[in-house]
Amino acid sequence: MTYRTRSGLAGYLFVSGYTVLLLAFGVFPTVYAFYLALTNDRGQFTGLNQFVKVAQDYRFVPAFLNIALYLVLWLVSLVVLTVVVAIVLRGRMRPGLSAIFRFLYYVPGALAGVASVLVWLFMLDPGVSPASWLLDAMGFDSFAAVLAPGHLPVIFVLIAFWTGAGGWMVVMHGALNNIPDEVLEAARMDGAGQWRTAWHIQIPMIRKWIAYMTILAFAAGTQLFVEPQLLQTASLGRVSPTWSPNQLAYVYAFQHGDFNGAAAISVFLLALGLICAGLLVSRSDLFKVDEA
Repeated sequence: MTYRTRSGLAGYLFVSGYTVLLLAFGVFPTVYAFYLALTNDRGQFTGLNQFVKVAQDYRFVPAFLNIALYLVLWLVSLVVLTVVVAIVLRGRMRPGLSAIFRFLYYVPGALAGVASVLVWLFMLDPGVSPASWLLDAMGFDSFAAVLAPGHLPVIFVLIAFWTGAGGWMVVMHGALNNIPDEVLEAARMDGAGQWRTAWHIQIPMIRKWIAYMTILAFAAGTQLFVEPQLLQTASLGRVSPTWSPNQLAYVYAFQHGDFNGAAAISVFLLALGLICAGLLVSRSDLFKVDEA
């Protein structure tokens, strides 16, 4: 057996585990969701009827508008703040202090989503929160006032940023470390300051990582479920049980017993994610191979 043959077999063996899991938990469920979305509960082909049915539901448009507003706030805050913090950690702090801050930023991400929501339920209740003075100063004198419908996108962004942004700050810091020191030194010799260097050199050179972060954060954001579901339970119904599309799909599946309609909503989310991911990939040259 030649060296090339052994290397090829090792490569196939290396990716086999991932391939099996991808097929079992990615490809097959997606195919089954398409099958359900195109049939009725008797297995009869119905074309686009399931999509039309869920789109005409009075809860469908509000749920997608809620998630759209959440995604805009979440992605803008994530991209801007993570990149800025990573640049500051890379250029303004001593290596030891930077490592401490990176660790502290990453710690909240170690918590499970449910635990993070429970922490924020405690923080947002003026009756028990250690930041009750701040909530009072903002005019929130009760838990119900904090959970007003107009505040929910911001609350979910705070929860998502607290749990997920720290890990991306570490990733962006690593991407910045891949920029050759000679390039940064040349910029300094040309008179570029810290922020001009960041805007014209560092950010363009890590744009693929920024696009990658945005795609994954967008995909995770469209699947928002745990946060509004727990807030809905904790607030005794003050939060809509169909605030997000995933919640609406859950109601279809487990309250109405309509798995075909739930699958149609899932396909809508999949199509939205693929379209946005395709636009980001094409605009950022994410998969473009740099020529030597």
